[in-house]
Amino acid sequence: MAWLSVTIETDCQHAEALADALLEAGALSASIEDADAGTPNETPQFGEPGSPTTPGWERSRVVALLESDADVKALIAICAPLAGLDPLPTFTQDVVAEQNWVQLTQSQFDPIRVSERLWIVPSWHQAPDPDAINLILDPGMAFGTGSHPTTRLCLEWLERSVTLGVSILDYGCGSGILAIAAAKLGASVVFGADIDLQAVSAARSNAKANDVSARFDDSAKDIKEQFDIVVANILSNPLKALAPAICSYIRPGGKLALSGILIEQAEDLIASYAPYATLSVTDTRDGWVCLTGIKPRR
Repeated sequence: MAWLSVTIETDCQHAEALADALLEAGALSASIEDADAGTPNETPQFGEPGSPTTPGWERSRVVALLESDADVKALIAICAPLAGLDPLPTFTQDVVAEQNWVQLTQSQFDPIRVSERLWIVPSWHQAPDPDAINLILDPGMAFGTGSHPTTRLCLEWLERSVTLGVSILDYGCGSGILAIAAAKLGASVVFGADIDLQAVSAARSNAKANDVSARFDDSAKDIKEQFDIVVANILSNPLKALAPAICSYIRPGGKLALSGILIEQAEDLIASYAPYATLSVTDTRDGWVCLTGIKPRR
């Protein structure tokens, strides 16, 4: 079976309405992309819940997937006016052949080398370096496959910071990648917490696949311990709100690492954590930072 992929050039004022109209009219899917992606004019979109963001790309591209027998011209003639577009926008169309989508998706994810001794390896790949510390992790619904800069920043910090026998809490664990890495690096007590039940389920499965001992829960409220290391790779706003809670899990003299923070948000986060720990920027990558520090002994 084949499908039609239709690409329509528009702007940020009309892109979302056009995508919605196409879906209402029977499109199998519709997505909005930066029409300048891959050029010097590409515009990254950063942000998080509760913080202002730009309203999309001024030069946008709506890509819709249609049944192979769809009348594309007639569909656009119906949908474009509903989105406020006059005259009708130009479009291109291509045939999407039937493929082995599982195989195609897997082919897009190769092992990721974090450092000399740390790799992230999808389960369908052979480990490039069998003697390395290999984290077996497949792309899934939970955040944290190692491809995002914030995850890489945290993994690199953990490799430098985890010593044999330490305890660690991964607050907002997602896929569990940071907790699993800590266990493989020598941590003896490993906890992870996430409010997303799907993430907790994924983390437990990933821990089993990596043959590591780690506890994952959908709440940190029942955790009574304090830890040598606490790491939280979330987002700036929840990190600020959770500062007292997160720091309550660090033993005096213990280490804290935070990520999911844009460079321009770093000073605000440092100030929010000042009553509990003195943080500083340890590393940056692609506009993101990792903040680390030590909880003082009082």
